[in-house]
Amino acid sequence: MTDLRYDVCAVGNAIVDVLAPCDPAFLTTQQLAPGSMQLVDEAQSAALYDAMAPGVEASGGSAGNTVAGVASFGGRAAYLGKVSQDTLGEVFTHDIRAAGVAFETAPLKAGPGTGRCLINVTPDGQRTMATFLGAANQLSADDVDAAMIAESAIVYLEGYLFDPAPARAAFERAAQAAHQAGRKVAITLSDAFVVERWRAELLTFIETSADIVLANEVELASLFQTEDFEAGCDRLAALVETAAVTRGEKGSVVLSGDQRVAVEAYPVGKVIDTTGAGDQYAAGFLLGLARGKSLDEAGRLGSLAASEVIAHWGPRPQVSLKNLTADNGLTI
Repeated sequence: MTDLRYDVCAVGNAIVDVLAPCDPAFLTTQQLAPGSMQLVDEAQSAALYDAMAPGVEASGGSAGNTVAGVASFGGRAAYLGKVSQDTLGEVFTHDIRAAGVAFETAPLKAGPGTGRCLINVTPDGQRTMATFLGAANQLSADDVDAAMIAESAIVYLEGYLFDPAPARAAFERAAQAAHQAGRKVAITLSDAFVVERWRAELLTFIETSADIVLANEVELASLFQTEDFEAGCDRLAALVETAAVTRGEKGSVVLSGDQRVAVEAYPVGKVIDTTGAGDQYAAGFLLGLARGKSLDEAGRLGSLAASEVIAHWGPRPQVSLKNLTADNGLTI
């Protein structure tokens, strides 16, 4: 698949992240469930922003973080997502292109502003997110570039797009275009709260349209409504060709048919911020699959990228993942 123009093309919510430290009491005061992602309107977003500690702004969005990671590995990446024609939209566009990702989606010229995610991080590194989607949920089926998708080995779809109806239509159009071109479709479950809202729809989509699934163990439990990890893995493996389930410091399990590959987490001196851990795991894992790596090798690339991002603030790599790969004796 390496003769294609792109290794991974992601479709996601184009979001600018605002990260700030907080203590658990702040989350209680703001009525935020620790470790959750919840959608807020523009007024709620503004009020929370005013209450937060001084923060750092960085272009984010789950799938955007993933393709930035793919590019850091030296992979070829593209992105489909909607920003507004405003300052934050310019920031997002500049950042993702500067990361080496192709991004050509036309900006929204009227309507809500560029989406932003307010991320409060407690001392244990856990992040709690309040997201105003803004222009991101204005992504429509007309924004899907079928030619770009046809030139991508894997099309990666962000589960958060199940929330807004227009974006879900884009999501489905992208999957259809990928399969028409003979490409693989990957989906991340994104968040247990997304799974709870759309369990039936997600299961239907996975069974009919997905080749690859990425999830964490909490999302897996929610999807199949079971606390039996092995049973959840068996059910997921029965639905798709390949899956990876991350388990934090316990590493991850890669599934394909009857194969179960346990991948250890790379050691981290101190966890600073878990924002982007799953996104960067997806970057390494999907690039590995696109380049024909074994399940173990793909999982280790994902684990390495996750270990880099949780050791600092922010959802994207701060060092070259390509160099880090070589330093750890891996190949891409």
